[in-house]
Amino acid sequence: MSTAPNAKPKNTSAYMAQAAIAFAVSLFGTGAGIAYLPLDGWQRAFLAMSGLFLVTSCFTLAKVVRDQQETQTLIGRIDEARLEKLIAEHNPFKTVS
Repeated sequence: MSTAPNAKPKNTSAYMAQAAIAFAVSLFGTGAGIAYLPLDGWQRAFLAMSGLFLVTSCFTLAKVVRDQQETQTLIGRIDEARLEKLIAEHNPFKTVS
């Protein structure tokens, strides 16, 4: 039988805080770096838009990976439930008439 736990693993609040702080510091550092570069305004705007696109594409990629993992987990659970049902219904001593 299966010994896999049904509970989802959860992140701790410290891990979530560390991730949020790291994101904020890196975004602020990138913005400050772009602001203090000796460039024209349109060049700064281009770098800022590139950085913004990079951030949004990272969020999208993380969501796609998470959704794919959840789908695989759900498919695995459905397959496991079908197997459990077949095993529960199977009676090797039943006579066929």
